[in-house]
Amino acid sequence: MEKWTPKHEAPEPLEGPVVSTVVGGTILWFVLFLAQLPFYGWFADRGHIWWVWTPLAGAGLGLIGIWYVRGRDAALKRHAAQAEAKDAAGAEAADGTLGTSTRADRPA
Repeated sequence: MEKWTPKHEAPEPLEGPVVSTVVGGTILWFVLFLAQLPFYGWFADRGHIWWVWTPLAGAGLGLIGIWYVRGRDAALKRHAAQAEAKDAAGAEAADGTLGTSTRADRPA
């Protein structure tokens, strides 16, 4: 079992333009549906109607994906802004306490 144990730490996940990638994929699925729609009879004659409906299902699932990744992206941005505000407030608090020491605060 030891040969399956990882020898190094996994790399950080790559972050890219996730929203635009999912939107582009959804548009591509819908274009494929529209391109095959005029050939519906040809597909029906050969028993391949599922070829027409599969891109439509992909476009529908892509709409769900767009909703999901937009929410994820907004949550990541919101979290980053909160963390930045918290760090800024901590830095201001640290700066304020350094400059306000009085004689009573100092040991004798």
